[in-house]
Formats: sequence, C-alpha cells, structure tokens
Amino acid sequence: MPPALSDEDRSFLRQAIVISRESLNAGGTPFGAIVVINGRIVGEGASSVVKLIDPTAHAEVMALRNAGKELGRHLMEDGVMYSSSEPCPMCLVACYWARIPRVVFGATSQSVATAGFEDLQLYRELAVPADQRFLREEPADGALAREATEVLRAWTAALPSPVVPKL
Repeated sequence: MPPALSDEDRSFLRQAIVISRESLNAGGTPFGAIVVINGRIVGEGASSVVKLIDPTAHAEVMALRNAGKELGRHLMEDGVMYSSSEPCPMCLVACYWARIPRVVFGATSQSVATAGFEDLQLYRELAVPADQRFLREEPADGALAREATEVLRAWTAALPSPVVPKL
C-alpha cells in the first residue's frame, strides 16, 4: 500500500485538480499539473494540446516548461510533480528527463482510460518488443548511421569531462 499523502501533498494535488477543472471549463481536456520545489509552485500547466495544436503540450510537460523558465534550469532533482491524473508515458519520461524524484497524482491511468484517453494502451505498447509495435521504427544503416553517430561523438568530445555510457 502506498504511503499516505501529507497535508501539503493534498493541498498541492487539489491545486492541480483545480487547474484540470479550469482547463475543462475553458474547452480543453481535463488535465492539470504543478511543479513544486521547497513548498513553492515554480511551474503550472494545463493540457494545451488542442489550443496550441501540439501533441506534446500535456499538463505535466507545460508545468515542466514553465518551471524551467522560472528556475532557469532544466533539471529539477529537488522538485515534486503534482498531476490531476497519472502521467501518460510521455509525461512520466519527461519527469525522468527533468530528474523529478517524486510524482503525486489523483486519477489513475485506469480512470483516464475509462474516460477515453489512450495512456494505458500506450503503456502496454511500450512493453511490446519494438518489432511488434504499431509504430514502425526504421533505423538507418551505413553512411547515414555513421554520420549521425559522428555528431554524437563530436558532442561528447567537447564536454569538459568523460561521458558515462548509460547502456
């Protein structure tokens, strides 16, 4: 059983839920999120996919973008993401990229799926071997693969310290 949420967690989660309701009332989809660092909201976001015509403009991504602007940094190892619903795979990975150590959410992916959103299907799809997924991935070979790899090598060569491979 997960640990009980603190009063502070409940308060911040309610704020994310309020944002989701405001998004719904404004004609958007019902998702809201906030990033909190040291008890202060540093970024908030509502689902803006339709409004911005941007499939990546989910509430959590918007909250991370706004937090990054506010903080002047992209890593948030000291943050907590509060989301009205369990993050979709993209948003969860965005939290990993930002190094957010904790995500607190309201509705589960099961509830989101019941409301007609595809999050649960996407989680399942990502668990399937790449060659069996709906989205075909076609890696380059030969000269193009070498060219692309050379750009990565040039980047690592310019770094001040050696890269630790993440294999």
